[in-house]
Amino acid sequence: MIHLLKTIVVIAALCIVTWFGAHWYAEYRVRTAFADAGLSEKAAECMGKRLVRKLSLQQIGKLTALQDAAHTPEGMVEAAHRIDDPRVVKVTASSLFLCSTGLAR
Repeated sequence: MIHLLKTIVVIAALCIVTWFGAHWYAEYRVRTAFADAGLSEKAAECMGKRLVRKLSLQQIGKLTALQDAAHTPEGMVEAAHRIDDPRVVKVTASSLFLCSTGLAR
């Protein structure tokens, strides 16, 4: 019985670490993509936090897969249009505006 309980705790801990690790990595990818595209470090960090909070990991994966084609922040919004997901476009464009103007933190 104790062995089963230990196994369940270990599996739960691994799931939690994997979940948070995936979100941390996604935020890192978004942040570096926007920093490489010319946003300030502060605005790129804001973008990473907002996109990870508002989009699914699958949507973020599609967006960051197009980062090589986008060398400007506006190019990242154009890349979001190519994904053909209105939510990605809306969140990316609004986050770019809010983060680059300093209205969002």
